[in-house]
Amino acid sequence: MNFDLTDDQIAIRDSITKLCEKYDDDYWLDKEKNNEKPLDFIKDVADGGWLGIAMPTEYGGSGLGVTEAAVMMQTVAQSGGAFQAASSIHMNIFGPNPIVVFGTEEQKQAWLPPLIKGEQRTCFGVTEPNSGLDTSSLQTRAVKDGNKYIVNGRKIWISTAQSADKILLLTRTTAKEDVKKPTDGLSLFYTDLDRSKVEIREIDKMGRKAVDTNALFIDGLEVPEGDLIGEEGKGFQYILHGLNPERVLIAAEAVGVGRRALERAVDYAKEREVFGRQIGQNQSIQHPLADSWANLEAANLMAFKAAALYDEDKPCGAEANSAKYLAAEAAFSACERAVMTHGGMGYAKEYHVERYMREIFIARIAPVSREMILNYISERVLGLPRSY
Repeated sequence: MNFDLTDDQIAIRDSITKLCEKYDDDYWLDKEKNNEKPLDFIKDVADGGWLGIAMPTEYGGSGLGVTEAAVMMQTVAQSGGAFQAASSIHMNIFGPNPIVVFGTEEQKQAWLPPLIKGEQRTCFGVTEPNSGLDTSSLQTRAVKDGNKYIVNGRKIWISTAQSADKILLLTRTTAKEDVKKPTDGLSLFYTDLDRSKVEIREIDKMGRKAVDTNALFIDGLEVPEGDLIGEEGKGFQYILHGLNPERVLIAAEAVGVGRRALERAVDYAKEREVFGRQIGQNQSIQHPLADSWANLEAANLMAFKAAALYDEDKPCGAEANSAKYLAAEAAFSACERAVMTHGGMGYAKEYHVERYMREIFIARIAPVSREMILNYISERVLGLPRSY
């Protein structure tokens, strides 16, 4: 059992580290203050071919696995960009997965190269105001009309929609009461985000302000039947295929943020003197930071175990969910401790740890809550009865 990164994975980490060096903490603080999209960062990532790291080579990707994508995204988050940096490119990394697995050859040839080159951007349209994590209760409806579908409904918490050209859209094509299982009758489309039919309202939020998050109001969006991925009514199954990779990437990113926060806390503890001694000499400072290191490393092992299982085409649901849970909790604790280690200066934006603290909440909330992960493990791993 070997836990070391391969030479190729180390090369990925080193290359991404070098790319991110020009985008330091002050860059990301400035982007957040001004609500500016990090377009130059995104362009550099795209120009380097990194958006296609896990995409097939025949469409311009690198043909690597989720493990390599996790190495990349963890490095991006750990650079100081935290979830602003990671989220600005996250969707292009994992989002096209249903297209790769279930799309036709014609669809792949048309859709994947522009995403990999950074010529097009997409967003992920699943969550709705009245359904939350209960995806089977989606109300957005696509009705067949000749050779197209007419879509009406609402979506919420849709990141990067302000600049997206496309949307990966999950809608109901058969009413819930007319299907055997609640998850049947949902269909997945990859289509143009036509702003004449979709009103996009940005949500003002606590953190990660350089990456827009939005509510979408869809009124009569026309979707060509050729934009349907796979079979009508099987969209939920297609979405599931991409959930485990997303959990792995979120876990890796969270560990990256936690490590960055821990690094800043340690540096400050070595420099700051109170009562004639470094505060890092006090066990009340040392022990929480040491505990965070251990928890982050443990979460990281679970994340890369899940990634390895996925890349080997083995079941990884329990591991991917556990990795997301453990990483989010470990990183949250590390960020909190980084703020407290800095004392009053931890509350000051110039020290950046308060930004990490605000952004790490994302990993605890999305794309699935802590409680739903524990439900999953209780039922699927421990064999306990379903509780909801």
